[in-house]
Amino acid sequence: MAEKSTQWVKGLDMTIRQLRTLVAIADTKTFGEAANVIHVTHAAISQQMQALEAQLDIELFDRSTRTPKLTPAAHLIVAKARTLVDAYDNLVPSALEDGGLKGIITLGTLRTTLTGLTPKAMAALKSKWPEIGLHIRPGLTGALLTEIERGGLDAAIVVKPNLMPAGLTFRELAQEPMQLIASIDETEVDPVVLLKSKPFIRFDRNAVAGTLIDNWLLSKRIQVAETMELDSPEAIVSMVHARLGVSIVPDLAVKPFDAVPVMRIGLGPDAPIRTLGLVYRDNQVKKRVLDELFEALMHAIEISQK
Repeated sequence: MAEKSTQWVKGLDMTIRQLRTLVAIADTKTFGEAANVIHVTHAAISQQMQALEAQLDIELFDRSTRTPKLTPAAHLIVAKARTLVDAYDNLVPSALEDGGLKGIITLGTLRTTLTGLTPKAMAALKSKWPEIGLHIRPGLTGALLTEIERGGLDAAIVVKPNLMPAGLTFRELAQEPMQLIASIDETEVDPVVLLKSKPFIRFDRNAVAGTLIDNWLLSKRIQVAETMELDSPEAIVSMVHARLGVSIVPDLAVKPFDAVPVMRIGLGPDAPIRTLGLVYRDNQVKKRVLDELFEALMHAIEISQK
């Protein structure tokens, strides 16, 4: 009996792996990209899909084109497969009295939170729930939202975009107004004068914050002499500290452990504000863990602002 039970579990695990691969192909559109996402070879992808087609006795791909495409039947199976894969991944956590407060949580984070909010909140979470493992993956809001939709991340700390993708939950953490930063030795304190007279170090426009800053500059009709565009907040602050120009960056809700000294100047009552929050799929079954994660993030913010 025990041997039959073990064989059944192994068979289920194999089928779930195949369904997970099918979902990855649906998300990435190609076998090659799916192989990169789930970290297997292209040949392994092909073998898994051939085996799944044989098991289901259904043609999943139209192979008449150079890049195999999902058949209509496959699209219907993918929709069901997403639910099955999520349920399988959380089969044990959902059955435990502690809500499954153990195992690995994959968290996407903005680079601006990596030296302040993220480490402080994660330290508190691990102190309370030591059996929770964390995989941290930095990125920009757009890329992180895509990874959550694909199932590559459980949750992410992002800036709320103008349009939130359907099927995702956003829980607000903090409002972070933009501010001008300049060398600590600067005598001028008018942000407009500084922006018009000093070299400008731009925050990456691919980031939501970068777009907010760019729109504010346009609304104020401020022309800047751009010298560089960086996606690392630490690099921007270091450049400003070295007297290479001024910049506009978020006033972080949780400051870095070792903040570089620069002068910080508010942009006034109409300063652009980014809304920081935790986002995850609506059908995410790790709700208890994510609630604990959200509480740890909020606690870190509250402590920092006292």
